[in-house]
Amino acid sequence: MNRPGAANQLAITFFYYRDLPAAMLFYEDILGLPLVIDQGWCKIYEICPGAHVGLVDETRGMNKWTELKPVQLCIRVPQVNDWYAYAQSKTLSNLSKLFVNDELGIQAFVFSDPEGYQIEIQSATRPGA
Repeated sequence: MNRPGAANQLAITFFYYRDLPAAMLFYEDILGLPLVIDQGWCKIYEICPGAHVGLVDETRGMNKWTELKPVQLCIRVPQVNDWYAYAQSKTLSNLSKLFVNDELGIQAFVFSDPEGYQIEIQSATRPGA
């Protein structure tokens, strides 16, 4: 049997929360992501065309909230310096310094969302990175 050939429609990464309303407020107000699918206890936000993050009430989802968060949501933007200035004006947990990773060809910073998921905002420092 062959793999289906139809193009994928979108990608969603799901994060699990104890306090879904607080997570929603963060992703809407701080990151400015639009809510595109509201399933009640699961809220799906568009990061960019085709890429989404889903916020799930851990009491209802397929997985449960855990203290350890070995995952990072990375958002590539055209101008990381503007985002860093904005981030500094907010009260963000674990806000790092702006850094350059020459090996990867990026300039970036990280911070944590309300329940500890790490968010990275980055820009490429060279073509193809």
